[in-house]
Amino acid sequence: MRWLQQMLGKKQVQHDPGRQEALLQDVRHRFGARVQVRVSEQVDAITRLLDGDDGLSVAARVLHEFAEDAHTDLLAQAYELHRRTGRRLIVDRRNYRPLWREAAPALRWSLFELPSGFHPYVQVAAAVTVVGSGASRYVETTDPKPVLTHLFEVLDLTIVGWEYGRVRVDTEAATLAYRLIMAARDIRAAMGDPPPLPPPVRELMRRNNTVDVLDPAGSRVVGGFNPGAEMRAALLA
Repeated sequence: MRWLQQMLGKKQVQHDPGRQEALLQDVRHRFGARVQVRVSEQVDAITRLLDGDDGLSVAARVLHEFAEDAHTDLLAQAYELHRRTGRRLIVDRRNYRPLWREAAPALRWSLFELPSGFHPYVQVAAAVTVVGSGASRYVETTDPKPVLTHLFEVLDLTIVGWEYGRVRVDTEAATLAYRLIMAARDIRAAMGDPPPLPPPVRELMRRNNTVDVLDPAGSRVVGGFNPGAEMRAALLA
């Protein structure tokens, strides 16, 4: 009956579905790669837009749509590969790393072009920021496990893109990964009794590899990012 006690303990919040839908469409259509505004400025604008409980719910919906689209896309790729070649691939959204290790040359990392229209470094990065900064409120009012799952899914997909999908690791990519780790940390801390860390996180925490981080506008190395070290510091504290 613990689940019932947890649900009864959630604070009742009056959401406005109409406002949430308007915010979601605003985030979807006003921002993104096609907008001639710096990514960091767009992220800041979306973060301000998604203020309050309705904004927090919209941020969670952005993460949900993005993670669902990414999973659907990989299922479609696996189906098409099987149709053409007879090769069967297992698409396990709890851990995408085995899939990419096995079949990276045959797969397409498509997070820049998913049907939702959300760009990982713009709308998704902003949604992650909103969820992380509102972690305590979110956990008070909503079941946080789905959004935590999506944070780890997107983190997994981000890093497999670097390792296996030939995705360029620039400051925007590294910032997304860092925000995902910090938001997962904040949600887990607010939960009090969080679920176990997923397999890809545990695998990466056993490693100590630093990747070069490039300037978004060129090929100059401006720093480094060590996913395993960042995860250990944030998620094992």
